Parts: sequence; structure tokens; C-alpha cells
Amino acid sequence: MDWRALDAAELEYQFNPQKSVADFSRFQVHRSAISKVCRQVMTAHLDIAYGDGALNGVDIFPAGDNAPVHMFFHGGYWRTQDKANFAFIARDLVQRGVTLVIVNYDLCPAVSLDRVSGSALEAIAWCYRNIASYGGDPERISISGNSAGAHLCSMAVATDWPARGLPADIVKGAVMISGIFDPFPASLVSVRSELKLRDDIIARNNTEALPPRVDCRCFIFAGGLEPWAWIDQSFRYSAHLRRHGYDPDVQVLPGYHHFNIMDQYLEPASPIARAVQTISSL
Repeated sequence: MDWRALDAAELEYQFNPQKSVADFSRFQVHRSAISKVCRQVMTAHLDIAYGDGALNGVDIFPAGDNAPVHMFFHGGYWRTQDKANFAFIARDLVQRGVTLVIVNYDLCPAVSLDRVSGSALEAIAWCYRNIASYGGDPERISISGNSAGAHLCSMAVATDWPARGLPADIVKGAVMISGIFDPFPASLVSVRSELKLRDDIIARNNTEALPPRVDCRCFIFAGGLEPWAWIDQSFRYSAHLRRHGYDPDVQVLPGYHHFNIMDQYLEPASPIARAVQTISSL
């Protein structure tokens, strides 16, 4: 599919996930209920600041002394959602001995995409420097994210961490789910009014073009029921990694779309849950 030749309505269907799934919010209800319980009953350090911004906070669900650390970045097209809605990921992950850090980050339109990405990277740097205080092992940090969160994970893979005074291998593995890796298509659909993308901002955040710098294990997932142009982003990003000598694991999961694919975190034997387990053990 040459998506550049599509009309406005088809572009909206292909690149605005909310337009491709009827009543999309109903697929989040059961996860929200589990998240509420996790925040109430599990040991947690909530709203820990890693920066000065109102959204520069993390929720930490510790798994014990010297535990591997997994950081999760939520989706929402860089403009919406909140870490509180993803506490459900802690339910099984902490039981498997992994400390979970769920990240909030700055959102458009209050800031540019540059700042969105920058705040996510600052969260990783903060985690490396501070997670030992919560029992986590800073030398075993892995990351995952869905949709825009997958893009932020890819930005972490494309970051020159030594230039920031941090180890080149600060991230040991990344799981990227239903990701958007080139922001340009977002400038063609209705979310553009909130994202305010310019050519220079797109270029600085296009991980289909930025060279990867972190030599880590990468898993890339998309749902088989997602629009093809959205799925194609995962294959294009995979091809980009391969051109730089990486060997990413790429899977399209039949029966899943943009909003129910996150259920895989609640299914220990699912491909996504197994991938997170794999990178958490590196």
C-alpha cells in the first residue's frame, strides 16, 4: 500500500487508531479495574518525581532487593493517557520478581514532541541513577511501550547515552507494541492540531531514520486486526534496525487490534508477556 496516495478519510482510518475500532474505549474497562486494585493493594511508590514538570512522575512497584527493572511507557498519540491506567501490568510482572516502573511524560499540545521524547529519556536516566533506592538493579533495565510509548522506546534505542554521562547499554531490551516510528503520518490526520508537528520536529523524532545506538534485544509487535498502514510501520522500523546489523523479533498477532493487544500483559504465556520476561532476564 502506498499510503501517501490515500485520501483524507482513508488516511484517518489507517493512522488514527480510534477510527479503526468501534467503541474502542470498552476494551480498556477491565484493565482499568485491575489497575485500580493494583494501586490499592500492591506495595507501590506512587507519583515519584523525576523532573520538574507536572507530568514528570513515575509509579514504582518494587519486587525486592536487586530485582531487574522494567519501565513501561503508555500510548495516547503523545497527547493523552496516564500511568495510573497501566498499573495492571504490575500484577503478574512483580510476582515474577521484576520491579515495574510506569512512566508519565510531558504531553502535547502543552509541549512539542521534542519535549515529549526528552522527558521520557529523562525518566530512564533518573531510573538508572535512583532505582537502587527502591530495590531495583540499575544494570538490568528493560523497557516496553505501546503506540506512542513504543516510539519513545525506539527513541531510547536511538539515544547516545554516553553523551549524557550514562552507559551505552543502559537499556538491555525493548518491547515495542503497535508503534508509530515516523511521526510524519500523524501530521496528515486530525491529531495534527494537537501535535503541531513541523518538519524539523518530525526529523528529530523519526526513528525510522535515526541510527540505533543501543545494542539491545528488540521485540516488535503489531495486531493483525490493525490497519495495514499502521502494521507496516513495524516492518519498516524492523527493516531499519536490520540495516544497522540488528536482529529484531517481529510478530503480527492475529485477533488483536490497537486496543485489546495490551491484554497480552495479563496473559503470562502470550507472546508479549514472554518477550517482556525475556528482556527482563537479560
